Amino acid sequence: MSHSARGNRMRAPHTGQRGPVDHERRDQIMTAAIEHFGHYGYKKTTIADLADAIGLSKAYIYKFFDSKKAIGEAICALQHGRMQADIEAIVRDDKPASDKMRRIFLSLARNTLALFSHERRLHDIVYSAVEEEWASARNFADALRGMVEHLIREGREGGEFERKTPVDETCHAIMLVLQSIYHPLLLEQHMDTLDDDAANLASLVLRSLAP
Repeated sequence: MSHSARGNRMRAPHTGQRGPVDHERRDQIMTAAIEHFGHYGYKKTTIADLADAIGLSKAYIYKFFDSKKAIGEAICALQHGRMQADIEAIVRDDKPASDKMRRIFLSLARNTLALFSHERRLHDIVYSAVEEEWASARNFADALRGMVEHLIREGREGGEFERKTPVDETCHAIMLVLQSIYHPLLLEQHMDTLDDDAANLASLVLRSLAP
């Protein structure tokens, strides 16, 4: 392996991470963090708490993460990465842009329900990521906006969507609507109806995009 390749392997993929990217201890720390954050809450948990739970020293944890926030960032990046991968697969599909736009709404709703219903322990971490504007949350929002813009342009080129409204204005409006589906600060009021709400919002947006 070349010196360059070794350097790439050792470079941490996300803000605040250190050491080798693939390492059993890194995964162990993140697993323990998810469990501990779920039981005690993200904001009440300290690095010392995690070290005690895993049976490691604080100094050893700092070999992989420079702060508790960095651990939270890594966990959020994994969750956002899964959501982004699902949406990217939709965008790449050989279907009409309107169909793909509708499926983005439904995909976000279903991923969000899975995260907050079946993995409720992650709610506080994602909540903090959005509230404090962590890089993982910003990166996901930027990627989502890029995919929305791609579909708008695709739909306009195919004659499915109107062309009078500026693309930036249309993207901004759709992102505001999508926030009500995946933004943790807005979700708790309609978790029980989220799937139906997403379908209704998608229909409304698509009617507004029609030529």
